[in-house]
Formats: sequence, structure tokens, C-alpha cells
Amino acid sequence: MLSILWFILIAVLWIGYLVLEGFDLGVAMLLPFVSKNDKERTTALKTIGPHWDGNEVWLLTAGGAMFAAFPEWYATMFSGMYLALFVVLVLLILRIAALEWRSKIATEKWRAMWDRFHVVAGYGVPILMGCAFANLVHGMKIEVVTRAGEVVPPEQVTPEVLANASHQLTGGFFSLLMPFNLLGGIAVAAICFSHAAQFLSLKTDGILRERANAISGPASIAATALAAVWVLWGQFAYATSATSVFAWIPLVIAALALIAAAAFSQKQLRREGWAFICSTVAIAAAVAWIFTIMAPNVMKSSIAPEYSLTIEQASSTTGTLTVMTIVAVCLVPVVLAYTAWSYYTFRRRISTKDVHENAGLLPQKIRLGENFLAG
Repeated sequence: MLSILWFILIAVLWIGYLVLEGFDLGVAMLLPFVSKNDKERTTALKTIGPHWDGNEVWLLTAGGAMFAAFPEWYATMFSGMYLALFVVLVLLILRIAALEWRSKIATEKWRAMWDRFHVVAGYGVPILMGCAFANLVHGMKIEVVTRAGEVVPPEQVTPEVLANASHQLTGGFFSLLMPFNLLGGIAVAAICFSHAAQFLSLKTDGILRERANAISGPASIAATALAAVWVLWGQFAYATSATSVFAWIPLVIAALALIAAAAFSQKQLRREGWAFICSTVAIAAAVAWIFTIMAPNVMKSSIAPEYSLTIEQASSTTGTLTVMTIVAVCLVPVVLAYTAWSYYTFRRRISTKDVHENAGLLPQKIRLGENFLAG
């Protein structure tokens, strides 16, 4: 029972990450479209300035919870997807550097360089993460391998055999890039793009708000169309008989929320707040659909159902899950309260009028070989 609870809690952590970090990454994707000069780019980035590093904690927590609650899931996924996840890590580091370093030198050329890196990371992370989630829906080339390196035939996979064997992803990097998985990456990126446009329409004023509203209309329609093709493909092709009925519930909720978000983003029916709320509900429901369609597995095998890694097989001991549950009950409300407080505190709209002279070292003051930290 605790293993199922933690499977649900990990889904909740991924919902928190994709909802909050979704518009953070989307703002980077939107930089070339909503901002035409350095001051406008700075204004757009200031909308996520107080939040982006806190939002990344949801990713760390989701990864940590997977490691502690389902160690074999973590080991199988991270070893099999090593190269793809390494690229995601590099892009996240590049994004952090772009946000932290752009204000260190007081020149537009310096800031523009880091903004370009930020845009690359903004597109790369959601595409790769979308591919990863699509693989969980589609299934991967997973086999059960003994410690001696021998593949166990599907009909011989038993709890006794699994005690001396492990699940291994044997397909290689390019097996992760099937058409369904690539479409998942594009769909997730499109949803982040439209989600960010709705966020910027709420957080900015003046010309940036006008541009964000102009983009959110067509972007939300495109995101809805791509997501519809992807989830319907996944539902009909990869849902198991045990989960297909239940998976329709979050799928329908996500579809209705995306349609509503697209409607509220149009000029004739524009409701900026409602569009953002509906987009948030759609992301949450889409993640719920992914985890529902995965169950009762944490990783499906595309080779044979017997090779799939189930929730029970991947789970930690009852004692470990009990301690984790107590800690979560005590600390999660604190995290949620702090997150809500931070967004309430920084709820005011900003415009280019709020951007003053950029701080940073003047290039002529930087001397080659000198330690400028010494005073």
C-alpha cells in the first residue's frame, strides 16, 4: 500500500515541477518572440527571477524520492537513459549559468550571449524530458539479466529468479528516439511554450503583455493539437487492459483543460487568469495520465510484458517507505506554504519601466590576471 502511495506522490512531485518549471523554461523559449531588445529580455527574465531556482527543487525532490522509494526504478532508468539524462543535466547547468552570469558584466553583448544559451536550454530540456515521459508510456527494450550477464527467458521470470537478476535497458540510446517519443518531446515543449505565454500575460504589462497575449492564442491551439495526437496515440496503442479505462479520466480532463486554455487565450474570449489556470490543470492531468497508463509498472518493457518492472518489484522496504511518509507529511505542507507565499509576494506585474541600469562589472575595469574579488 505504501509503495502505491509513493508512486502517486512521485507523480505529484513531477506535476509540481512541470507546472512551475514549465513556464520558467517556456519564458526562455519565448525570449526571441516577446522581446526585441536587451531591456525587454531583462524584463521577461525578471518574471521568473524570484522563483526559478526554487522550482528546480521539485525536480531534485522527484529524483530523490524515486531513488529512495523505488531504487530499482531509479537504477534502471538512469543507467539506460544515461546519455539523454546527461544532456539534460548539461542543459540545466547551462541555464543556471545563463541566469546567474548574465548580469555579471555590464554590456549588452555579454547578456545577449547568455540569453542565446538560455534559449537553447529552454527548448532542449522540455523536448528531452518529453521524450523520457513518452518512453515510460511506450515502453523500452528492457530485459531481465542475471548477474552472469545471461538474459532470462520471459516465461522463466519469477520472484526467485529476480532475487539474483536485474532489469536492464538493452536497446541503446537510439531506441529511445522512436516517432511516438519524439512527438512526446515536441508536444511537451509546445505545452511549455503556450504555458509560458499565458504566464507572461499575467506577469508583465505594456508591450510585453501585448506580445504574450498575441502569441498565447495560436500557441495554445498548436499545443492542444500536438498533445491530442500524442495522448490519443498513446492511449490506443500502449495502454494495457488493466489501465486503459482509468487512463481515460485524466486524458479527458487534460483535453478539456487544454481546449479551455486555448479558448481563453483567444482575443475574443481573453481571460488571462483562467487561461493560465486551465493550462496548469491540463499539465497536471497529463502527468496523471502518464502515471496511470504506466501502472502497475514503473517501467514497461516493449520486448515482453514479463520483463516489465512493476511497482512492487522496484519498491523499497516497508520500513524505508514508512520513514519517508512521516518526513513527507511533516515537510511537504511547509514547502507548499512557502511556494504559495513566494508567488503571492511577487504577484505584481512588471514592465520595462521597472528595469533600471543593469548591474555588473564594467569591461574596462576588468584587468587581465587580476583578482577583482580582492577589492
